[in-house]
Amino acid sequence: MITNRSRFVSPNYQPKSHHKNPTTNEIEDGEDNPGFLEPNDDITETNLEQIQKIELDIDNLHVAFSTATSTVDINDRKESLISTQPFAIDEIEQASDEEVAANVSNIDDPNMLVLTFRSWFLGLLFTCLLSFVNQFFWYRTSPLFVGTLVAQLLTYPLGKGMAKMLPKRKFKIFRWSFSLNPGPFTIKEHCIITAMANATCSTAYAIDVLTALRIFYKRTLHPLLGIIFVITSQILGYGIAGIMRKFLVWPSAMIWPANLVNCALFRTLHEDREGVDINEEGGNTESRWKMSRLRFFFLASFCQFLWYWFPGYIFPVLSLFSWLCMLKPDNILVSQLTGINGLGIGSIELDWNAWVSFLGSPIIVPFWAQINIMIGFVAVAWLLAPATYYTNLWGSKAMPITSNRVFTSDGYFYNVSAVLDSRLRLNETAYKNYGELRMPAVFAISYAISFAAIAAVIVHTILYHGKTIIKQFRSSLKDNTNDIHAKMMSRYPEAPEWWYTLLFGIAFLLAIIVCHVGQLMPWYYLFLAVALACTFVLPTGIVQAVTNQSIGINVITEFVAGIVIPGDPLANVTFKTYGYITQYQALLLISDLKLGHYMKIPPRAMFATQLIGTMIAGIVNYTTAMYLMNNIPNICTTKNTKWTCPNANIFFSASIIWGAIGPVKMFGKGSMYSTLLYGFIIGALLPIPFWFLMKKYPNAKWLKYIHFPIMLSATGMMPPAPPGNYPSWLLVGFLFNFVLLRYARSWWKRYAYVFSAAMDCGVAFCVLLIFFFLQNNRIEFPLWWGSGGVTGDGCPLSHANYSGIIPSDRPVFFG
Repeated sequence: MITNRSRFVSPNYQPKSHHKNPTTNEIEDGEDNPGFLEPNDDITETNLEQIQKIELDIDNLHVAFSTATSTVDINDRKESLISTQPFAIDEIEQASDEEVAANVSNIDDPNMLVLTFRSWFLGLLFTCLLSFVNQFFWYRTSPLFVGTLVAQLLTYPLGKGMAKMLPKRKFKIFRWSFSLNPGPFTIKEHCIITAMANATCSTAYAIDVLTALRIFYKRTLHPLLGIIFVITSQILGYGIAGIMRKFLVWPSAMIWPANLVNCALFRTLHEDREGVDINEEGGNTESRWKMSRLRFFFLASFCQFLWYWFPGYIFPVLSLFSWLCMLKPDNILVSQLTGINGLGIGSIELDWNAWVSFLGSPIIVPFWAQINIMIGFVAVAWLLAPATYYTNLWGSKAMPITSNRVFTSDGYFYNVSAVLDSRLRLNETAYKNYGELRMPAVFAISYAISFAAIAAVIVHTILYHGKTIIKQFRSSLKDNTNDIHAKMMSRYPEAPEWWYTLLFGIAFLLAIIVCHVGQLMPWYYLFLAVALACTFVLPTGIVQAVTNQSIGINVITEFVAGIVIPGDPLANVTFKTYGYITQYQALLLISDLKLGHYMKIPPRAMFATQLIGTMIAGIVNYTTAMYLMNNIPNICTTKNTKWTCPNANIFFSASIIWGAIGPVKMFGKGSMYSTLLYGFIIGALLPIPFWFLMKKYPNAKWLKYIHFPIMLSATGMMPPAPPGNYPSWLLVGFLFNFVLLRYARSWWKRYAYVFSAAMDCGVAFCVLLIFFFLQNNRIEFPLWWGSGGVTGDGCPLSHANYSGIIPSDRPVFFG
C-alpha cells in the first residue's frame, strides 16, 4: 500500500532558457531531457544532441509513502510559457546554475511591498479555505485535493482588485500605522500569499490518528489536546528546517527544481495579456487563442460546476460506471473483474472528482510517466492480482479481491476490539483464540509494491543522480554566500536560528504533554521518533533539492514503532505521525524558504506567515473533521456510500497490521506474508539492468523513460485507490498529454494546466453547495437506476468474495 501525502506542485509555465545546448558528454553524465516534449512537428524524432536536462525533468517524481492520498507529481519544465519581459538579464551577476539564471530574477527591489493588509487577508483567507475544503473532501469516497495552483490563480485578480478598490487612508494603532491599500499589488505579495497557502493546504496527518481513534477505536481526545496534537505534529519540523537552512536553502547548488516552476508561474501571471502568446525566442506573437488564462479558468470552472450536478447528485453512477458488470450484475466473476471496486476491466468514470481522487490530475503527469503507470497497473491489477486471487494464495478467495479493510481467515471484517484489552493493547490470548489477520490479494500485493518502491527510488536516485548529488553537495559547502541571490538576500534581516530552536523546543514539550496526558504513546518514544526525522532530513532534503524526488519515511517509522512498541496500535500511528510528518514538514518549509530566497522575500516575513498559517490551518482541519464526524451518519462505513473515508480506513488497517499485530507477526520468519519482504530486494534490483542498458545503448531513447519509482509508487496506491480508477485516468491523460499536446500544442501550452485547476474549483464549489444546502437538510435526489444501488456503483458483487458473500462484521461472543 502506498498513499502519497504531497502538496500540489504548480505546473510548468516556465520560461525557456536561452543558454547553450548541452554537449554530448553532459548528456552521457546524466544531463538529458524528455525529448518528446520538444516543440517539433514529429515529437518522436528529437535529436538527443539538442535536448537538455532529463535529470531534472524525467525524474520529477514526488514519492511519499503515507496514509494520505495525493498524486505522483511530475513536472516537465520544457513544456512551458515564456515571460515577455527581461526579468532575468545579464546586466549584473547571474546565478551559477543555468536553469536558475533563466527563471529567477537577478534584480531585486528591497522597497517592494511584501507584508500588507492585502497579503495577510488573502493569505489567511486561502489558508482557511484550502485547509477546510481539502479536509472536507478527505472523508469522501472520492477525495479531492484543491492545490496551490488555485490560490495562485485566484489571488492574482483579487489582489489587483483590492489595489484598485480599497481606500488608501492610513490607520494607526498605538505606535503602528498601516494602510489598507499601500500601492499596486506586487509579485512579492503574491508569492507570500501562495507560500502561506502552500504550507497549509494539505490535510494534517494527525487528523487520521484522531479519526481512527474516534471512529474505529471508540475513544475521544479532549479538544484542546487534539488541537495541540495537530499543531505540534505540523510545526516540529519547522525547528529542524531553521537549522538546515545553511545546507539546503542558502547554497546555490541546492536548486529545488519545483520552485523554478513557481517562479516562472508568478511571472507569467503578472505579465499575461489577452490575445498575446509567446514564441520560442521569447518575444510576443499574436495568439490564435484570444482568451486570457484567467477568463478561461472562470469559464471552465462554471462549466464543471454545471456538469458535476449529474455525477454528484442526479446520476451518481456516472462516477463509478461499471457498465460491463451492470449487464450481468449477478455473475460473481464478471463483477470481480469488471467492477470499479473489482479490477475495473472495461469500467469508465465520467467524473473529474473520481479521476483525480487518488492519482491527482492526469493533465499534470507527462505522457511518458503515464505509460510507466499503465505498465505497472496492468502488471499488478490485471495479471498478478487475479493470478494470486484465483489460485487462492493466502486464502484470498474468502475475501473480496480488493478492499482497504483487513479480514479473518473465514472472510469476516477483522474486529480488532476482540484482540485488544481495555488499554487498547494486544491481548495475546485473545489474539490466538480469535485468529490471525488476513489481507485481500490486492492489499497484500500493494505492501510488496510499497517495499519495492522504497528500494527502487533509492537505487534509481543513486544510479541516475548520484554524481550530480555529490557534486552539488560539495558545492553547497563552499558557496553559502557567494551566489547572487544569497548576496541580495543579505540585505534583509535573517530569522535568527534561536527562533527556530525555541519553536522546536516548545513544540516538543507540548508533544510530550499530549502523548502522556492523551495516552497516545509513552512520551519517551517521542525522542526516537524525532531523532529518526532529524536523521533523514538532510540526506532526503539533498535528494529533493537536486532531483525533486521526495523520499518519505513513513514505512520506516511504522516498522520501527512496530518493533519497539509491539501490540500498541495508537502508539504506532502516533510514532509514525511525529516521525514521518516532522521530516515531511521540515522539507516543505525548506522548499518554501527556497522559494522565498528566489523571490527575495524577507526571511522574517516567511517565518511569521508560515508559522501563523500552519497553526490556523491545524485548527481549521481539526474543526472540520470534528464537524463531519459529529454530523454525518455512518461516516467512514460502508453504510454511507458517499462518505466511506478510504484513507481513514486504510490508516486504520495499517494501525492493526503494524501496531496491534506488529511487523514480526505479520512479516517475520514463518509468517504467512513473510515473502512480501522480498519486495525490498526486487525493487532494489529492478532499475539496475535498465540503467546498464541505457549506458550501453545511448541511442535507444525509450530506455531513458523506464522509471520504476513512478511505476511502483503509482501502482502501490491500490488500496485505497480502486483499480477501476486507473483506466479512466490513463485515458484522460492520453487525450491531453498525447493527442492535444501533439495536435493542439498552442492550446495545450496556454490552457491545459489552467483547465486542471478550473476543474478542481468547479467540483469543490458544487460539492459544497450540494452538501450544505441540500444533503445537510435531508434533501436527496429520488432513488433510481442511476443512483447505483446500495453500493453506489451498480455492481454489488464486486465487493463480495469468491462465494458471492459480501463481508460483514464478525460477532464477538463472551462466556
